[in-house]
Amino acid sequence: MTGTRVYISGMGIISSLGSGNLKTKDALQKGLKGIRPLKLFTIASGRPLPVGEVPGLPETDSVPRTHQLARLAAGQAMSRCTQAPDAVVMGVTTGGMSATEALLKIKASDPELFRYHGIGSVAEDIAAEYCCKGPVITVSTACSSGTVAIKFALELLRSGMAKRVLAGGADCLCRLTYYGFKSLQLIDPEGARPLDKNRRGMSVAEGAAMMLLTVDQADNAIGEILGAGLSCDAYHPTRPHPRGKGALAAMQSAIKHAQISPADIDYINLHGTGTPDNDHSEAEAINAIFPLKKPHLSSVKGAFGHSLAASGAIEAVVAALSISNHMVPANTGCRLPDPDLNLNPELKPLSTPVNCVLSNSFGFGGNNAAVILAKPGKFNYRSSSTQIKPLAVLGYACMTGAGNTAKTVANIIQGKSCKGLLSVEEISENLSPRIVRRLKRLPRMALSLALAAHQNSERTAAPAAVFLGTGWGAQSETYDFLTGLFESDEQFPSPTDFVGSVHNAPAGQIALQFQSTGPNITTSGGDYSFEQALLAAHLLAGDIPDSFFLVGADESHAVLSRLFDRSVLAADILSDGGGAFCLKGSDSAAALSIALKFFENSANNPDVIPALIRQLGGPEQINAAYGALWAGMPAGCRSESEKQLQVFLLSTGFENPVIDFRKTTGEFAAASAVAAAMAAQFITDDQLPGPICSGRARQLNGKGALILGLGKLITAMEIIRP
Repeated sequence: MTGTRVYISGMGIISSLGSGNLKTKDALQKGLKGIRPLKLFTIASGRPLPVGEVPGLPETDSVPRTHQLARLAAGQAMSRCTQAPDAVVMGVTTGGMSATEALLKIKASDPELFRYHGIGSVAEDIAAEYCCKGPVITVSTACSSGTVAIKFALELLRSGMAKRVLAGGADCLCRLTYYGFKSLQLIDPEGARPLDKNRRGMSVAEGAAMMLLTVDQADNAIGEILGAGLSCDAYHPTRPHPRGKGALAAMQSAIKHAQISPADIDYINLHGTGTPDNDHSEAEAINAIFPLKKPHLSSVKGAFGHSLAASGAIEAVVAALSISNHMVPANTGCRLPDPDLNLNPELKPLSTPVNCVLSNSFGFGGNNAAVILAKPGKFNYRSSSTQIKPLAVLGYACMTGAGNTAKTVANIIQGKSCKGLLSVEEISENLSPRIVRRLKRLPRMALSLALAAHQNSERTAAPAAVFLGTGWGAQSETYDFLTGLFESDEQFPSPTDFVGSVHNAPAGQIALQFQSTGPNITTSGGDYSFEQALLAAHLLAGDIPDSFFLVGADESHAVLSRLFDRSVLAADILSDGGGAFCLKGSDSAAALSIALKFFENSANNPDVIPALIRQLGGPEQINAAYGALWAGMPAGCRSESEKQLQVFLLSTGFENPVIDFRKTTGEFAAASAVAAAMAAQFITDDQLPGPICSGRARQLNGKGALILGLGKLITAMEIIRP
């Protein structure tokens, strides 16, 4: 029996080497280099460092640079497709940061100017352009984001949730990344020289690449995605494991997932940043898999530069070009290969048949991803599919302005608000001072939630993987980095704040604490980030042998929250918090299960509420299964959300309590994670407190909870007794 096969039906790319597949192929065949001194913005002092800047991109005030790059790559990928994609999955780390920096520098205060700041806005922009009605997902796992997005898309297709997925990555050059990597002393002033004996670092770059992945093989399919693997080093916030353990695990997982052997691989597209540690770590992993004869191998970052979240997607396009054009790109920048690495990179472009490529991407926090691409139809499959099943709830916890789970429950029972902000000391009550001495608000919150959920599970074994949803990431570190940069006339950027500013830093801290070496995924899509993380957990649960964390957390910032989050503008008080679960793919002894039942884009989708009701089994099933409906109606789209809720209630005749939970939690992106944890608690108690259901306590009689996300996207989570 043949399993679901996933084909590359279209692809697009824009980078420092130019725009389009043809121009990129020609540049690679000629061994060209796109790394040149920075011109995009003026630096305060010294000579500009070499970067991979996209030439000729027109300046515009309509959308930030990352969005422009993504639009160009998506347009190329969709040029032969007349149907809307069923889902959009993108890897992004910078989002609208290039515009945000300029606005913060002049102390702009109009929130409308920051509407494209969120990294999730890039995927939302692409989804709107191509009328995507399905899930819109943003992955942010630092420099592995683009490859993780492809893995996400692969599992969506193999699960049957989609037939066409537009997937890839985009990032632009900005001061945050330019000065951030400079502060870490990771940039080579001569340009990246991957695998070279005298290498000194990377070259920061920008770009975008998108692939239209389908389960229907077109006659002119460009390539096939065979498999992908993920892992986490759980070793250090920035440095890779010196023996390459995480990289090795990701590659081995990809090979297993693809159902091939190492001998089938003709070419390895290395992560190959040019930093001494990264190249050494990757070489250790390569030598472990290929101790004797190795495939052709090279890193293209000496030609493109390192485009961060876009790099994995760009290199996947390069891998597909290698297959379709019978070529191996040169390891540009390398003159004298480092003998200690025991690798023999191709120093010049090579013309040779390529049927199968392994492409690696590794990022901050030890986030590793590897993907295997092949000539269409070259390899046979056994049956392979991704099963979407409810996840067993082993433990849960939440945090609000009222405090931890117990204090939040007490406030709700007493009819008190849970809005507001805890002090950093209160957030850190269950954390060791040694662990958190350099951590600011969001990573402390995420760690505290994970620890509390694990304690609630009463298990001794550490969870193996982490799924984190955060709408806005670490705002304190981002603000402090940029403020320090501007106030010092760009002389003293903080390396600590830069490392902490990446969206996946809190998930990395959880992995470090628990030595969780499985997948480490951070999703970021505003008010629907937690639901995105839950979807990721569903798709990858089959790869995780034991328990794992699902966390949703967001911090409130006195300056940035009101600029970035429209819902906060309408709030009477700043609030933040989150929720966490310790889950397992299956556990017959678990008292509760959680599942994402629905996820669609409401834009251009007038039938979205009827589709939701059908997916939940119809009015009779909805009323029989759920004793309460928790309605997530962000203040930024309150009017639209209320109309959607009314349509749902009228169409289903739902008469059980409806809990408008943001009136209790306050306005912050991860409020749905709090609602999920509270729902779990009250289902365990089999009773809803009076203050949240019209004044008198209501017995649930074994029924579960339905948690709806309303507004721009429509989501539905259920928590039930199995």
